[in-house]
Amino acid sequence: MEQLQFEYAAGEPASRRVLVGVVGSGDLEVIIEPGAKGKTSIDVTTSVNGYGRVWDAQLTRVFSAEPRAAMNIRIHDFGATPGVVGMRLAEAFEALAEADGKEST
Repeated sequence: MEQLQFEYAAGEPASRRVLVGVVGSGDLEVIIEPGAKGKTSIDVTTSVNGYGRVWDAQLTRVFSAEPRAAMNIRIHDFGATPGVVGMRLAEAFEALAEADGKEST
């Protein structure tokens, strides 16, 4: 198991906690909790060692695309592809937006 940490600039804290996905073969779970204003912290626990640069590229792409709320995110990965990572993060952001009565982009 490899542990990875990432930080990105963010806005106001997220409004609530969100859990999406499952830890299972080829999948992952994403847990989002409100974070400190101005910062999103991401902790990744992955069963696949040596892919830190891939995780960095994927997460940078997601968090550079548009402003996000401040969050503490935990990702428990069991060999998910970058496409699944993006899908689960989008699913989590959509759940946050729905809770706030906003449309997800």
